[in-house]
Amino acid sequence: MSTRKAAVIDMGTNTFHLLLVELNGVGFRTLYKEKIPVKLGQGGISQNQLAPDAQKRAFHTLKHFKNLIDGEGIDQVFAFATSAVRNAENGAEFVQKVKEEIGIEIHVISGEEEAQLIYEGINLSGSLNGHINLMMDIGGGSVEFIIGTSQEVFWKQSFEIGGQRLLDAFHYHDPILPEEVEKLESHCFSKLQPLLEAIEKYKPSGLVGASGTFDTLTDIYYESMLQCKLTGQHVFELPTSEFERIFQMLKTKNREERLKIPGMIAMRVDMIVVASCLIEFILRYVPVEAIVCSHYSLKEGAVSRLLAGKVAV
Repeated sequence: MSTRKAAVIDMGTNTFHLLLVELNGVGFRTLYKEKIPVKLGQGGISQNQLAPDAQKRAFHTLKHFKNLIDGEGIDQVFAFATSAVRNAENGAEFVQKVKEEIGIEIHVISGEEEAQLIYEGINLSGSLNGHINLMMDIGGGSVEFIIGTSQEVFWKQSFEIGGQRLLDAFHYHDPILPEEVEKLESHCFSKLQPLLEAIEKYKPSGLVGASGTFDTLTDIYYESMLQCKLTGQHVFELPTSEFERIFQMLKTKNREERLKIPGMIAMRVDMIVVASCLIEFILRYVPVEAIVCSHYSLKEGAVSRLLAGKVAV
């Protein structure tokens, strides 16, 4: 069976991911993966700008990724940019500059395309069953929600209320104040009306969280149980009672104290509080015993397209 190599770059608002894979027609093998907290949205996202420092970090990271890709002799490269670049007035200029100076062509994908790729990644992980699930992916710039089964998508939408935006707008004190949490929740309530209507209509019975914050929450849970995640495991369960326990803990600690929580990582320490507030909000409308956490998301969705022989965008 012939194999081919491909590279996927997911340029998120907070984190850049590189995934180098070997495709063998039916499945894929990960050759290498890396994530770097570029914080592309920092210092500019609320003004719809990519700040100069953020661009500098992005260039540095993309050059590093390009060296790794070239080192593996890979010429099939799919690079996606999401919310931060999608909404930035200087986003097109940034994309052009990356193409000219580094030779990476970036596809700026719409919120709808992002939601679809996230769904395909979650589906590839084996997180879905015959039931109707609400899937969510909390990015730095946007949050994607999908309602569907392993067979089909009934509804999907992207909302520009990602972690970096919520952080900029609501998280002024550390630990976060109860009134900041309240303001954040009422903001979510007003922004997420289309989602709440879709939940009412399709009545999802399960909640699946993709990657990012959900990875860290499950890491904290596993550490507290003194358990290790198994290599090759892509789906984890986080009991809602455990999420509630972790959430209460996150709300009452400052940054330094949060960093000391076993399982916490530095790239997630700032955004995890507002992201958890959003999860808590969603649980009111989709009450579940446990949250299913999929380690796969957007970049694995791109791989699933490549496996199907489709171009990844």
